Amino acid sequence: MKQKRKLTPYLYSAPAFLLIALVIVFPILYTAYISLTNMNLFHWADYEIIGLENYVRALTKVDSGFLSALLVTMLWTVLNMVIQVVAAYFIALGLNREGLKGRRIYKTLLMFPWAMPAYVSILLWRVGIYNTEFGLLNKILVEIGLSKVNFLSTNVPAFLSCMVLNLWMALPFMIMTIDGALQSIDKSSYESAQMEGAGFWAKHFHITVPALRVVIMPAVIMTTFTTFKQFDIIYLLTGGGPANATTTVPIYAYNMGWGTKLLGRSSAVTMLILAFLMLVCVVYFTIIGKWEKEDK
Repeated sequence: MKQKRKLTPYLYSAPAFLLIALVIVFPILYTAYISLTNMNLFHWADYEIIGLENYVRALTKVDSGFLSALLVTMLWTVLNMVIQVVAAYFIALGLNREGLKGRRIYKTLLMFPWAMPAYVSILLWRVGIYNTEFGLLNKILVEIGLSKVNFLSTNVPAFLSCMVLNLWMALPFMIMTIDGALQSIDKSSYESAQMEGAGFWAKHFHITVPALRVVIMPAVIMTTFTTFKQFDIIYLLTGGGPANATTTVPIYAYNMGWGTKLLGRSSAVTMLILAFLMLVCVVYFTIIGKWEKEDK
């Protein structure tokens, strides 16, 4: 009887474990296996095990395109995360200011970019905002006497255009996370600091930021992952162009797999993405662990 009771939780959990194995574990293991082969769409069944050759080529050969894509991805992730966290922090502070009228209306409006389907938002920006002929931005530039800009056909403007759209779509989530964390801080801490003569920056560096960091770190982790592996915004706006200026690692992996049909090499790049994100996750949780020990 005791043995049956011990097995009962595992029996109840078995369907969930099976689903996780089929949906998550098996694809990862199969992708890892493909990355060790020279499989491509022209030789789907007739392939050979080539070991770590795909990984070596991606990491050591500059002409492979992976290293340049990794550099673009790192720049893309760092810029987006820094701007996103800083902007969300100050917007959340504004929303929590005492005496602010219409706070709920502002919060509701801020949720629209995050709630809208990504595909719809991207196409609206591509056609309605960035279009060279009848996009809103170029109409404004013409009205003030400036020449039109090919936002999606020039290197730097294309990168910045993708980044602006990503920030527009992702900021609401970070704002709401920080907003909720701010409301959990005891207001008496600010009152005590103010009585001791602390200014705006002193209160936020010594009270707000230490209180927020552990709370918002999970949101930062999730957003970092989402930003690093961002695909739809870049693919639908620029396709990785012009001249690979917006080719991130996910775009490179897609082009390698379905453009050149080299599934083995594409799978190797995918596994490198997974390894990098896992490394970032370990670093983040190590930092969180140190902060929790300091708070104790």
